[in-house]
Amino acid sequence: MKIENTDELRLLLECARGGSLTAASKVMDITPAAASAMLKKLEARLGLRLVERSTRALRLTQAGEQLREHGQRALELLDEGLALALEADPVACAAGSRAAGAAAPSLRGRIRVSAPSDLTRQLLLPLFDEFLERHPAVELQLSVSDSLLDLVKDEVDLALRYGQLPDSGLVARRLALVRRMAVASPAYLERHGRPGHPSELSQHACLTFKIRNRHERSWRFRPRGQEAAAPLVVAVHGPRSCDDAAIAHQWALQGFGVIYKSALDVRLSLGSGALVDLFPDWQGDDLPLHALMPSQRFLPQRVRALVDHLAQGLSGA
Repeated sequence: MKIENTDELRLLLECARGGSLTAASKVMDITPAAASAMLKKLEARLGLRLVERSTRALRLTQAGEQLREHGQRALELLDEGLALALEADPVACAAGSRAAGAAAPSLRGRIRVSAPSDLTRQLLLPLFDEFLERHPAVELQLSVSDSLLDLVKDEVDLALRYGQLPDSGLVARRLALVRRMAVASPAYLERHGRPGHPSELSQHACLTFKIRNRHERSWRFRPRGQEAAAPLVVAVHGPRSCDDAAIAHQWALQGFGVIYKSALDVRLSLGSGALVDLFPDWQGDDLPLHALMPSQRFLPQRVRALVDHLAQGLSGA
């Protein structure tokens, strides 16, 4: 059993997107009757029921959903391969250039990215801009959130995440290794005094936010350079908490309290003097930043290129 042509896969994908054969047939420029016959033929040949039909809508079965997930990536890889083949053929590329007025770009297609909110706003947006300017045929679909997404279920091509990796089948590449640090604004320190030791944070207003879907209210420190030392664990609390690290960062800038953040996220604020490193002789937990991808086997070149671009851009951060 096999897929005989790409139109069958495209029909299944359009059925999932539009929720009906009528919507799918309009996108594919065929009649609803032809779309229905094509889908029935595919189901019969595979021996699988791919959709559940009702009078008003259509939804994929579990088997249909599995085929859709892999089919989407297969079609994207095929489109990318055709573009690369065109560019590799001097005659075809020249003909395409005369027709379109420009050389065909080597990377094209959509990249669905999920990234932490504060890191995106502080550092990633300019890197995304550079990549899209270099590859104008690539479309970026960005989801900014500190909540974890299911890369397969939510159709994410690339997720950037802080912290140790869960035991999973995801492909990972470490982009940076940074540390957390406790920082506050000069205005907050002027009103409440500067703590002389991390243990004094229990007496300060500490701003917490969710990491990996949970609030971290125990902050850990070691004397700088003493990696093997037992960590000092400080239980913190405060009047403000949220599920968006960018908001916690903004609260700190406004003088509402102390935050325990990745050095990447607060680099610009430290450089401008808007925030102050409270304990230069101490270091917080290591915080690796990883690029997570669903599969190395079917990873489009455009995704690989974006990961390389981000790794280069963050290498000196």
